[in-house]
Parts: sequence; C-alpha cells; structure tokens
Amino acid sequence: MNVVLFGATGKSGSRILTELLSRGHSVTAVARNPVGIPPGVKAAKDDLGDVNKIAAVISGADAVVSAYAPPPDDTDQLLGVTERQIEAVRKVDKNTRLIVVGGAGSLEVAPGVTILQSGHLPAEWIPIAASHEKALRLLEKSDINWTYFSPAGFFEPGTRTGKFRLGTNQLIADAQGNSRISMEDYAIALVDELEKPAHQRARFTIGY
Repeated sequence: MNVVLFGATGKSGSRILTELLSRGHSVTAVARNPVGIPPGVKAAKDDLGDVNKIAAVISGADAVVSAYAPPPDDTDQLLGVTERQIEAVRKVDKNTRLIVVGGAGSLEVAPGVTILQSGHLPAEWIPIAASHEKALRLLEKSDINWTYFSPAGFFEPGTRTGKFRLGTNQLIADAQGNSRISMEDYAIALVDELEKPAHQRARFTIGY
C-alpha cells in the first residue's frame, strides 16, 4: 500500500514507520523536521497547519496514518489538526482511510464511565485525554473513512511480542488491573488494520 504517515519521527510514529517498511509498504514519512527520517525513506516536511498542503501530501495515498502529538502546554492543537486532516481527506478522496493514533482516556472502565470521567486519571494527563476525546468526536461526526485506535493505559516503547488482545470501547487490562501495550505491538495491530480492515468508521483498542 501507499501510506502517508504524519508524525513519523515521534515515539509511536517511528515504530509504525518501522512496521510499515518491514511489511513492504511504500511510505511517505512526514514530520515538522524530517531530519530523523531514516535514509532511503521518502520524506516530506509539513506541520499540519494548512489544509491544502496536507491535501497535496496525501494525494494518491491508499491510507493516511496520523501519529501527531500536540505540544503538552496546548493539547487542543490536536483539534485543529484533526479538523484539517478530515478536510484534506475530503478534498482528495473521502474514501481514503485515515487511521489516528488516539488516546485511552475515552475508553470505558465501567459501563458508561470513561477513564476521564472516573476521577482516577492523574491531573497532568487530563488535558491530553480531554483533547483526544474531543478529536474522536470530530471524527465520529465526519463523513470520511476514519479509524481511531486507542492504546492501553500505559503506552511506551518496549518489545515487539506479537501477542496482544483487541477490543472496541472498553479499556483492556490484565488480571491485576494493569493496562499496557508496547508501541511496537501497537504498530503491529495498526498495520494489521490497514491490511485487513475490521474497524472502519469506528474506534478500537489494544492491550495485553
């Protein structure tokens, strides 16, 4: 597939890039500063600030993956970026898939109760969790072919094991209540979803 990957030099984006390349996909790796993109990979520079520039970058792509991470002191920048990505996809071809690396805060920990609503989320994580939830709502209201992929509660670089569980709207945790996934295993599931779509116009999640 011909895939455009935004945020390709970030923590999750770089691992998604590695997974895509290992499976033989053609990738345009996009970043604000493309210096960190591996040699031999098609690179593009874009800050996701202009709809027409985004549309030009994604023109001809089979799928778009957004691993964009907003600045910690202004997490709502995610909303403008999501709106511009939606509009750019609509301009080019609204059937082009957009898969977004999402957040876990909008997952349910009890029927009808999200992590964000539970009161258990540390204060420093509330802004980014709230921004991610609002971005999900923007996608849900759109008419494009979106997929929102929520990670587990703890989402960090780690080991590629290939062993994980998938779900939809409920947080996945182990018997001890721990919810975690490595970025490497998350990347496997994301590329699996690209290759064999199972969650179009839907959210899904992952955990051990």
